[in-house]
Amino acid sequence: MTQRISGKRYDTLEPVMISWEGDRISAVEPLRGDDLHAQELPYLAPGLFDMQINGFGGIWFCNEGLTVDEAISAIEPFLAAGVTKLFPTLITSSHQALADGFSTLKKVCEEHPEIGEMVAGCHLEGPYLSPVDGSRGAHPLKHIRSADWDEFSQLQELSGNRIKLITVAPEQEGVLEFIPKAVASGVVVSIGHTAASPELIIAAADAGARMSTHLGNGAEGMIRRHPNYIWEQLADDRLHCCLITDGHHIPPSIAKIAYRVKGYEHMLITCDASGLAGLPPGLYESESVDVEILEDGRHVIAGQRQLLAGSGATTEMCVAELVRMVEEISLADAIDFASRNPGKLFGVETGLLEPGGLADLIQFDYDPEKAQIDILQTVIGGNLRYTRSGSEK
Repeated sequence: MTQRISGKRYDTLEPVMISWEGDRISAVEPLRGDDLHAQELPYLAPGLFDMQINGFGGIWFCNEGLTVDEAISAIEPFLAAGVTKLFPTLITSSHQALADGFSTLKKVCEEHPEIGEMVAGCHLEGPYLSPVDGSRGAHPLKHIRSADWDEFSQLQELSGNRIKLITVAPEQEGVLEFIPKAVASGVVVSIGHTAASPELIIAAADAGARMSTHLGNGAEGMIRRHPNYIWEQLADDRLHCCLITDGHHIPPSIAKIAYRVKGYEHMLITCDASGLAGLPPGLYESESVDVEILEDGRHVIAGQRQLLAGSGATTEMCVAELVRMVEEISLADAIDFASRNPGKLFGVETGLLEPGGLADLIQFDYDPEKAQIDILQTVIGGNLRYTRSGSEK
């Protein structure tokens, strides 16, 4: 059965009708006649792909004893954010907690194909990170450890070979030997939560690292002006740059510099939603770290408000915020940084507004003055998965 959706393309602003059969787009045709009111039409774009989602609504994917229902409840809210592909992210935890998380996510994907269609892989952020305060961020010190290929291999098996991205600190014991093994197995290695020397950053890229995790964050509050591990990652053309563009994690100047240095092809953005995303302001206690959600939306380590602990934003918010932050970045660019570019880096097919393209689509309204995107419909694999009440267009 042919299905259709209308709007203006996010990249050209051309008013179009997109048709699809099954999971493939069959036609993209200009709108004509009475349907042509471009100023009133919503936008159409590929679905978003976020490679760093830690959880939602009080659920962390690294919770020991994570259940299938909990995992689903932390994934489904991102449909309303226009996310059609994501990497559930497990941060530094005990081996048992990581094993539980990956085992449960495997079960979710196998038993609930509509969720499995969203889960394009998993991200292991840690535990082979820097123990240094600031660089470690909100990762619990007691679970930071040396790189262990046997442990990683076990977790990869438990995940059903779904770990597609791992964040490591080059200075951690065993990491430089670990990186080539991970790369050879098909995993993208990213540098993050590091206090490494510039020489070690270069060594990690030489070994096969290809990304910087939330560059500019997971760093000490005071570092040497130059050289340092942030400049070195910016300067290395081999490293894709991922930024958290929620309006709290980095200032506009950092986003602008990163874009000018890295260029369109090597830019990625994430919301880095914490397991507390979606919850109201207040203090939230846990075994690993207590987090305070402030009235302005920041998630901070309790008692250390200068240290952020993930984000309360969702992906579409970060797309709109990036356009507000950097005038020379267009809406189309920002969407590509959260769809096309991660898809290319991780070898994951994403939506494409062309005949034959995957029907992973979003329809949305955009208010540049408010830096706000409102998702109206989310289509995954040709199936309408989310419709905002009253938004049928």
